Amino acid sequence: MTDLPEKNDFIRQIIRDDLASGKHDNILTRFPPEPNGYLHIGHVKSICLNFGVAQEFGGACNLRFDDTNPTAEKQDYVDSIKADVEWLGFDWAGDVRYASHYFDKLHEWAVQLIKQGDAYVDFQTPDEIREHRGGFGKPSVESPQRSATVDENLARFDDMKNGKYKEGEAVLRAKIDMNHANMNMRDPVIYRVMHASHHQTGDTWCIYPMYDYAHPLSDAYEGITHSICTLEFEDHRPFYDWVVEKVGFEVPPCQYEFSRLNIDHTLTSKRKLKRLVDMSVVSGWDDPRMPTIAGMRRRGYPAEGLRDFCERIGVSKADGVVDFRQLEFSIRNVLENTASRGMAVLNPLKVTIANFDEAVADFEHLKKDTVKARLDNGVLWLTQPKHPQADNGEREIPFTKTIYIDKSDFEITPPDGYKRLSPENPEIRLRNSYVLKVEEHIMDANGDVVELVATIDPKTLGNNPEGRKVKGVIHWVSASHGVSATVRLYEHLLFEDGEISDEHIATVKTQNPDADDDTLWVLTHVNPNSVKVVNAIVEPSLAQAKGDDKFQFERESYFVADSVEHSTDKPVFNQIVGLKDGFK
Repeated sequence: MTDLPEKNDFIRQIIRDDLASGKHDNILTRFPPEPNGYLHIGHVKSICLNFGVAQEFGGACNLRFDDTNPTAEKQDYVDSIKADVEWLGFDWAGDVRYASHYFDKLHEWAVQLIKQGDAYVDFQTPDEIREHRGGFGKPSVESPQRSATVDENLARFDDMKNGKYKEGEAVLRAKIDMNHANMNMRDPVIYRVMHASHHQTGDTWCIYPMYDYAHPLSDAYEGITHSICTLEFEDHRPFYDWVVEKVGFEVPPCQYEFSRLNIDHTLTSKRKLKRLVDMSVVSGWDDPRMPTIAGMRRRGYPAEGLRDFCERIGVSKADGVVDFRQLEFSIRNVLENTASRGMAVLNPLKVTIANFDEAVADFEHLKKDTVKARLDNGVLWLTQPKHPQADNGEREIPFTKTIYIDKSDFEITPPDGYKRLSPENPEIRLRNSYVLKVEEHIMDANGDVVELVATIDPKTLGNNPEGRKVKGVIHWVSASHGVSATVRLYEHLLFEDGEISDEHIATVKTQNPDADDDTLWVLTHVNPNSVKVVNAIVEPSLAQAKGDDKFQFERESYFVADSVEHSTDKPVFNQIVGLKDGFK
């Protein structure tokens, strides 16, 4: 893409200043996902930023899994995240890293904090801790254990480590300030008891560090120079700096926050995305309607298009909502130059060409530089490039006595501005073929048109007709050689809040009185028409596609051969994006 703005956001300016001042000689960033679900479109922005700035400034970027909650994490999520980063076109520095690889050090640093008087074991329940933090005019209440001695806390923390306590009976808290204006500094919990097996460490540990504790210390231990995260962590930065300072790192990392990616009609909450999967609203994390990277990849979004989108929206501290059409703009820009062409009829109407045999018999008399074709056993095979500009090779299209066109391309009583077939306008050009003239339309008992009888002008294969101008070009597929295919058409998976009536919300709540908030949210927001499955007829070359091959179905949309279900015997195509661009 040549029309992208210069990358000159505040993050890059900070890095330029740090390098110019000598604060850092090299740049080291990190992408630190928690493996508790599949990555989504919001993570794409973070991946492109963290890996992108590292590349631009000659640095490196670590891939580190902040795996501190074994009850929510799976190896499947780890594997999918690695695949997503690689598919987007990025390489991480060295081996994949895990916060769990640092559990011994994190425990050692926790003991150090206790010895310094900066941490204590608390026996209050989670609800009591939450209540006693106070806030909004309500004073805080110190824990009865806050004044315990260092030796008492060391012994209690050791008991936690050795499995003496049940989950929720004891936690280790940082000892900071229970009256701090920032709630995150009111003695946050840094370790909790969890009797759960970990996907990396097995049953070695029954205490696990909290994310806000493990994350900054992992950054510092790895030597990260710029810890880039989204704005919701801005209030966590004081604790980030506090714990790194207390442990005593000489060159601490600095955290910088940017606005997260919000797109209309798009869900960027892993918790709610997981609920869609668990409720079987979608077929899985890689359902093409899902805004996960796996879903977008199966939908046919090219990685280049996602990177282009992230570059176009830029990086700032201002929250906002991006128009979904801007994402489609970037996807379409890539597909226009790369996707092979093909013809598919999604709503078939039979057309019988009455003069087919005598008309095609003369095709060899046409100029060879205007048409490339061969006649074989009553079938005229037309050779066309797979792409009008790109060197994607050629395809053969069978033209036969009976073809299918789309039903919408013939109207008995056309609306104003209609430029396709009608009794008043019976002629049109078939794509890559002849000019066709409708001689008769056949209707069923319901008054619906079920077949057209037509003729073709034999002199118009590769040539314009003489003495008249034909308006419009339509696509078609051979009835005898076309292949049946399953085609999925998509709308937004979710309604926006403004599109949902109060009556609908009330009805859903009445019908589901015991549902939790996340379930109610899903039931009220999911678009029941988010996918429409049609039985189409496609030209033979499309049926030979491999999974992930992308096409422009001429005059329809961009489509991809489904990577899971497509086969030459049973072709399945997913709509990627429409041909028309509504974004400016």
